[in-house]
Formats: sequence, structure tokens, C-alpha cells
Amino acid sequence: MPINLSLSNISATENLDKEWDVIIVGGGPAGYTAALYCGRYRLKTLVITKDIGGTLNDANIIDDYPGLENFKGSEMGRLFKKHAEKYGTKTLLESVVRIEKLPDERFKVLTNLGKEFIAKVVIITTGSQRKKLDVPGENLKGVSYCAECDAPLFKDKIVGVVGGGNSAFHDAQVLAQHAKEVYIIHRRDEFRADPVEVEEAKKNPKIKFLLNKVVKEIRGTEKVEEVVLQDTKTGEISLIKLDGLFVAIGLAPLSEIVKGLNINMDESGHIIVDQCGKTNITGLLAAGDVTTQICNLRQVVTSAAQGAVAAYSAFMYIKTKKW
Repeated sequence: MPINLSLSNISATENLDKEWDVIIVGGGPAGYTAALYCGRYRLKTLVITKDIGGTLNDANIIDDYPGLENFKGSEMGRLFKKHAEKYGTKTLLESVVRIEKLPDERFKVLTNLGKEFIAKVVIITTGSQRKKLDVPGENLKGVSYCAECDAPLFKDKIVGVVGGGNSAFHDAQVLAQHAKEVYIIHRRDEFRADPVEVEEAKKNPKIKFLLNKVVKEIRGTEKVEEVVLQDTKTGEISLIKLDGLFVAIGLAPLSEIVKGLNINMDESGHIIVDQCGKTNITGLLAAGDVTTQICNLRQVVTSAAQGAVAAYSAFMYIKTKKW
């Protein structure tokens, strides 16, 4: 039976109630898993997110989530949402601009379009975004952070991918379907990526490796023409002619929204949570890539797991009033 992935329960004009048991900020795997479990706990739940799926939308194919083989990322996000809606959760397609703690221990949540809501519990699942290189020329046409979005633009071209993790190897494979040559540029000669990802890349004749190299500058008149590299061991400078450069050097947590609440974070800006998803602020939970996570393993399955745990913690707090 085909899956209905309609966008029901999303309406900018719907008259939503002001008060909720739980407001979830973010609509990725952690957010909608939390929404699913909150709904099953019969908590009145609102998800506020600017998009459905979060960084799932950057993934063309996901093949490491149990039971869903070779599944398109954007479709997975909508499937998560549809399941949560089965239990009465609502979605508002807006952005949260401020969260305030009220004297009665509840939270006021304000959106970019001026809406205000009150919640007993807030769960932050805002995820992360790709880091930038912060080098001259990064604003040139041809510099990208999304292989799925831009790979077709580089048909029969020569491109580079900066990074050594799963994201970089995934991007290289996507680009190799279009480009003539793909160079993986990495600051070390070992990779953080899963061995299976590295093995697959080495089998692809289009993918080549530039190791112990960092990007110092991107050059071109209006678009990328060449990239300046520096050897991390010898300091030697070299140039490589490229038509495009894809940056996959990691993710930065989107945690700005809660910094005004004096929430505890690590040096990278990840929200520090305990094993139950609780922060140091009573009633404020967090899950997914925006948190310190489970052994730093940032996967769909771990984000979903954290979302479920955060929902349980929300339920127990509302039920017992104990944090």
C-alpha cells in the first residue's frame, strides 16, 4: 500500500491554541520522534519548525535506519511527521525566535511571525548545520554545502570535497554520479568515516584523494577556478584546478535560541543533557544533533532514540512535577 505523505496538520492560518503541554522546536528525526511519543502519552503537543525533516532533506538515500532500506531522506522526514500526527500532534511551519522562562515554571515561545505560545515543557531539537571553511573565496559561485542539491550542476566537471567523515564520503559518491573527477581533500591520512564508506569510495575510479591537505584559499573571478592547498606536514603550498568545491567538515549545533536561558553547553555549543534528555533548566529538554548526543554518534537512529527519551522525561515531569 503506498504511503500517504501529505502535509496535513500544517497550516499558517490554523487557529492554534495558545497553551500546550509540550512544544517541540525543530522537525527532524529527534523532533518528530519526540512528538510521536508525546502524542502516545496523550500530551497536547505542538511542533514548531521551519521545514519537515531537518537535515534529512540533505540526504538523497538513507540506508542505515533499521527497516527502511534505501529510503529518500525527505520522504523519511514526512513519514515521521505523519506517524506523529496519528496521535494528534500539530505542526506549525514557522521559526522560533525567542524562548522565555515564566515565573510559574512554564515557557513562553515566540515565533518569527509574532505568534506566542505557552508550554509546560519545551524540547529543543533544532539540529545542526554544516560548518564553513572561513577562507578567502568561500563566497564564490561553485562553493556548496549540499551535494544532493547541486551535484547535477557539475556534470562532467572536476570537483573537490573537503572533509574526512561520512558526510564527505557520501557527498563524493553523489558527485561521482555526475562529475568527471572528484577529489576528497582531507587534513589527515586517516578518516573518521565508516570503513565501508571508505572502501566504496576507493573502488570508484572517479574518486581520488588529496591527503594531509587543508584549503587556504579559493580562487576565481566569479566562480571557482582553483583552490590553494597547504600540506599539513611540510607546509608546502600547491594549487589544484577545480570547477566546484563541496564543504563537508562537520556540523555546528543550532543552539542560539536557548543561549539567553543560561543553559549549559559544551565548547562547541552543543546543549548538555543527562541520560534522560534533561538540561540544567527545569522543564527544558533537548534531543538530537543539537545536544552532546550518545558517544558523539550523530545518526538518525540515535537522534530518534533521544527524542523518545526526551518525550518520556516530559511526560514524567508533567505527571509528577519532579525534575
